Amino acid sequence: MGLLFLVLLLSLSCVLGLPFYNGFYYSHGPHGRTLSDGYGEGLFSGVKLVVETTEESLFSHRGATVTLPCHYHYEPALASPRHVRVKWWRSSENGSPEQDVLVAIGPRHRSFGDYQGRVQLRQDTQQEVSLELRDLRLEDSGRYRCEVTDGLEDQSGLVELELRGVVFPYQSSKGRYQLNFHEAQQACREQDAVVASFEQLFRAWEEGLDWCNAGWLQDASVQYPIALPRQPCGGLGLAPGVRSYGQRHRRLHRYDVFCFAAALKGWVYYLEHPEKLTLQEAREACLEDGTQIATVGQLFAAWKFRGLDRCDAGWLADGSARYPIVHPRPNCGPPEPGVRTFGFPDPHARYGVYCYRQH
Repeated sequence: MGLLFLVLLLSLSCVLGLPFYNGFYYSHGPHGRTLSDGYGEGLFSGVKLVVETTEESLFSHRGATVTLPCHYHYEPALASPRHVRVKWWRSSENGSPEQDVLVAIGPRHRSFGDYQGRVQLRQDTQQEVSLELRDLRLEDSGRYRCEVTDGLEDQSGLVELELRGVVFPYQSSKGRYQLNFHEAQQACREQDAVVASFEQLFRAWEEGLDWCNAGWLQDASVQYPIALPRQPCGGLGLAPGVRSYGQRHRRLHRYDVFCFAAALKGWVYYLEHPEKLTLQEAREACLEDGTQIATVGQLFAAWKFRGLDRCDAGWLADGSARYPIVHPRPNCGPPEPGVRTFGFPDPHARYGVYCYRQH
């Protein structure tokens, strides 16, 4: 009779597509996987698997190495250890698919995609399964999930990783509201940046960012931050905040974009030159100095994190002319710190140039 029941249970698990394990099969519910004995009753083993991560966001910078903490234990503690499977993945955000990062079973490890060669499991202490991530990139910001499976159950914890950076509005050289979502992504990439997330824009607004032009964000929504309410920017009656146009068509609708640039690995500097330069001469002058002309993202990062303060307008790689002010003073623009812009002058106009030197 017992054998007949086992055969029937195996058949049922195959029909339902449920993985069978050791006389039981798993079902997936709103709270993860539940081990069932075939009668709809949860298996109570008397031992609970607990996964612990950090509740605080981790902050790091591009090019750094960071460890995402993850530990597990059993309640009550086990007399002998169990073999576990560990999986790290980057959680889905803004409609993007989940990204597998690393899977480990005993001494066997496998990493995936852009994480290959940059991740390893840290197991310095018993029941530690932290993730070490090296050479951080702009795209590495996000929420990472650590899942531990011991064959009977699985539990997971979340770790949020943020790169220190600066959000800046960006407009096409063709003028206001000229970028669809895909062009906005490309524009940010060309500035050594990525399209900002809502969380990054919101944090920038908390720090005082005030901009009346609407721009794309990472989730294809269009928003803009207002610190000082005024009539042309949603009206005087609205409180300060991040205004939203909601989701927009990625190909058909056109706006500006908010980009996010991380802290620099190199240096941006104003090239001391005996005379002002055209755009082409500016590019060549940086090359002659053993560097390259800086991007807008690099200039913003140097202003934000390196305290670059210069009252001289200079060419940048996109053909715009700008200058960074940390300490406002007469004849250097508005009374607030910021990166001032002259827009996109005629390429034959003459300005200085900001160059970028890698480490």
